Amino acid sequence: MKESKYLIIGSSHAGLSALDAIRVWDAEGPVMVLTQEKQLPYSPTILPYLVSGETKPEKVFLRDAEGLERLGVVFESGARVSGLDTAGHRVNLDSGETVKYEKLLLATGASPAAPPIEGMEEAPYHVLRTLDDASGLLSACQDGKSAIVLGAGLIGMHAAENLAKAGMQVTVVEALGQVLPGYFDAEAAGLIEKVFAAQGVKVLTGKKATRVARSNGGCRLEMGSDQELAGDIFIVATGVSPNIAFLEGAGVEVDQGVLVDDQMRSSAPDIWAAGDVAQAPGFFESEKGMNPTLPSAVEQGRIAGMDMAQDPELKPYEGRISMNTYGFFGHRAFAVGLNMQDETVKGVEVNKVSLPEDTLYQKLVLQEACLVGASGINSELDPGILLQLIRRRIDLQDVRQVFADDPLGAGRVLMTKIWR
Repeated sequence: MKESKYLIIGSSHAGLSALDAIRVWDAEGPVMVLTQEKQLPYSPTILPYLVSGETKPEKVFLRDAEGLERLGVVFESGARVSGLDTAGHRVNLDSGETVKYEKLLLATGASPAAPPIEGMEEAPYHVLRTLDDASGLLSACQDGKSAIVLGAGLIGMHAAENLAKAGMQVTVVEALGQVLPGYFDAEAAGLIEKVFAAQGVKVLTGKKATRVARSNGGCRLEMGSDQELAGDIFIVATGVSPNIAFLEGAGVEVDQGVLVDDQMRSSAPDIWAAGDVAQAPGFFESEKGMNPTLPSAVEQGRIAGMDMAQDPELKPYEGRISMNTYGFFGHRAFAVGLNMQDETVKGVEVNKVSLPEDTLYQKLVLQEACLVGASGINSELDPGILLQLIRRRIDLQDVRQVFADDPLGAGRVLMTKIWR
């Protein structure tokens, strides 16, 4: 039987962030990292750029074998977990092997969730979550000329952009009334959609797919009884589901994901969770929820690792705040916090700048003189500073007008004073 003081299941951003945090305080304790992937650790966020050719396959990796060895890590790829014995502190693998742990981090991430559309089980569709997915899609693009992307979230829009850059005719289909509905309000989303249209990407919003079927080597997608699309390649990007099936019957409390506290501890002794699999407390509300973003995975992994190693510098998780940065066709966008709120909410004040002809958008959301959300397209605002202003609940009452007129400069001055 294999064993390790620290066992990390998952080798993406959350798992690696925990590994680094452990090694800061415990340089010698045995660490084992298991991943069901057959490759070294890599970043899923870069995968769309493999399709367009902007990134080479060797550039996706986050660590190499030598780096892991220097950290004293036992790294095992192709290790799929099938079950967990919390009482015996053991993890069971599909191979029949068992690994005993003292402390366990679940950083198993999430997998694409197929929508309940007639014909999905028989339809040849692609997803974009793993390196193998990207390789399969890249291979399919060699023979295809047109693509349908179902879902206009970040993964879908990244896929659409890079397929277009690869020379394909692309159509995006979204059931809701705008692109990126979980990140931007309708006005900002409209500016992004115009950029895609100018690049030849057709975007159909408010269209619910009802049936998909094979057609001439590709797929035919029906949207109701009066509209259909045909494409050589069909990509599904309608959401993800946390990888928690192996926890069934293990005694770890789960809901949407693994329920954790402000130190990323699960309900079971000596088990932590971080990243896309963790359901953590919120910043604006106590209710636990999911926040499947890269910054959140890194932060949660760091906190879990520090707690596992009993680092005295640990500060509890302050609660999830959504933050995403998004680059598209040479433009840059970001969304932080409660940026979707408007002045219909009691006590909310919105400061907005919109110049559609310049593809410029900037929105600041304040409540009781504190910043609670912001978003921008081609704005000079620094989302990192805005996040800190939100987290620290900085009272902007005395500098409200200055902040509204020059939020970038005022934000930097405020943060400089705080950090001192």
